[in-house]
Amino acid sequence: MGNGLVNVRDQKFILFEQIGIDKLFKSEKYADYTSDDANMMLGEAEKLAVNVMEPANAKGDQEGCTFVDGKVKAPACFHEPYKKICEAGWNSAARDPEVGGQGMPLSLFTACAELFNAANFPLMMYPGLTCGAGALVEKFGTDEQREKYMVKMYSGEFGGTMGLTEPGAGSDVGALRTKAVKQADGTYLISGTKSFISSGDHDLTSNNIHAVLARIEGDPAGTDGISIFIVPKIMVNDDGSLGEPNDVITGGIEHKMGIKGSATCTLNFGEEDKCYGELLGRERQGMAIMFHMMNEARLEVGIQGLGCATAAYEHARDYARERIQSRAIWDMTNPEAKPVSIIEHPDIRRTLLWMKSYVEGIRALNYYVAYAFDQAESVSDATEKKKWNGVVELLTPVCKAFSTDKAMEICSFAIDIYGGYGYCSEYPVEQYMRDAKITTIYEGTNGIQSLDLVGRKLAQNRGQNLKNIFEEIGKTAASAGADSELQLLGASLGKAAQAVGGVTLQFKDWADGASMVLAVLNARPFLEVFGDVLVGWQLVQGAQVALAAVNKIYAEAGAQTQAERRAFARNNSEAAFYEGKIASARYFASTILPTIKGRCLGIQAGDRTPIEMLDASFG
Repeated sequence: MGNGLVNVRDQKFILFEQIGIDKLFKSEKYADYTSDDANMMLGEAEKLAVNVMEPANAKGDQEGCTFVDGKVKAPACFHEPYKKICEAGWNSAARDPEVGGQGMPLSLFTACAELFNAANFPLMMYPGLTCGAGALVEKFGTDEQREKYMVKMYSGEFGGTMGLTEPGAGSDVGALRTKAVKQADGTYLISGTKSFISSGDHDLTSNNIHAVLARIEGDPAGTDGISIFIVPKIMVNDDGSLGEPNDVITGGIEHKMGIKGSATCTLNFGEEDKCYGELLGRERQGMAIMFHMMNEARLEVGIQGLGCATAAYEHARDYARERIQSRAIWDMTNPEAKPVSIIEHPDIRRTLLWMKSYVEGIRALNYYVAYAFDQAESVSDATEKKKWNGVVELLTPVCKAFSTDKAMEICSFAIDIYGGYGYCSEYPVEQYMRDAKITTIYEGTNGIQSLDLVGRKLAQNRGQNLKNIFEEIGKTAASAGADSELQLLGASLGKAAQAVGGVTLQFKDWADGASMVLAVLNARPFLEVFGDVLVGWQLVQGAQVALAAVNKIYAEAGAQTQAERRAFARNNSEAAFYEGKIASARYFASTILPTIKGRCLGIQAGDRTPIEMLDASFG
């Protein structure tokens, strides 16, 4: 029986059968964990998601956040779930036990986070931002700052934010105007305005600690001159008690398309020239500090998109099984035929399989990158550490951008399956789509992720990171191609990877010559084909594992012929699950991967029309 949000059986398949996270538990860093512990944690996360968080999702969307007399209130129904998240230690579960965390491998926490985001993505914004800001204090703060702020942020007593964006500057962080003036006691007076600050103000916590980017008076323009400061909403006394309010004023909240239960605020610092701030790290180290958490934050956004997508798929599939409409295509001419569930109609089946394939492939890709984080943290060999860090650096922008772009498509198809009902708020899928849209925009728009991939990541480590990934893809294609039952899948993956490999060489030529503009112009199409190859790789790899497992089940059951196997799988959930994994990979290899060659040829054509056309020609 499913939970209506996430296929937990598939989560466990990817973690334990495909990736094999039990290998992590042999390392010193994760030695306290076992597979039983991991299963227990996933079970507890599912209970919290289904029983506590999800019931507040639609209600929180309807109620939204309110801004009255300069104060922001989160939806009333969020308070109890937030309290339970903190009491169970989920807000800092992946942090070290020495600082109040549970030392959970990021790959395991990522699976739990998928459940949480599928259940209530807007609610998860509050502990998610807090944990990210707290990690900056943990890594770069003084002992005093960690004791004063980090401890209560990780416990959930204090909230936390990232104060980057400013009106007019947007993604151009180097254009910020927020100023810091050093005082005689070593503290700073902060003045400026930050916009679109998630969790910027709310009543779920007793205090809010802002990590604010600002330029110290006299420092150079651009990103090199930026520092980062700890700016509490309410001053914290030396004994840990709360003091006077700081000069941080909430200017208002945004009225948004989605994540309405998440408070997105405009914050004004120093309107009375009394905004206290503490330097975090060293002067002019602001961007380096902020980027320390960027990879993990972008993976987190990928999981937010996946959470919306998987919940939308699960609901659409269940609805398709229940909704009775029209005769089956093979009975159309039979006036006596009864209407059937719409899941019997070919177009609905194709759409659901498209959604299923992408959900499973994106899930596997994100879990794999989280596993790479864990390996980079736990292995002792320097070469292995460098290799796993390379995986993280190369694939993080793909996790963020590809996952969220596809999440929007998956949610849109879910609405289509519901038909007109899907467009109405009585049903949940329209909220998933509205909530998912922000994931394509914040934490670096998907266009910026594409530029990061093409402009920095492809050539990083002299291209070795990219070479390593293609070698792994090649191994999967070759081994699948050598299996008579998966031969077509392996061949399709190999051809797609070869096409994308050719495009990467084209990008190198453009970068080395005078055609850098073509690399920029085609960055997003490249990320899309690269993402499809990566998803195809994960699906084919999963199909290999699933085929071996299901063949063993059939052998033990004595099911030899195709007819016997199909009949057996109809009444055996494990066999049906593994057959579903193979079907996802087969569909993707047959219908998606073959399109990659043509799309790559389109990129390599180097068409300049969007650049050369007149502005007036846009109409």
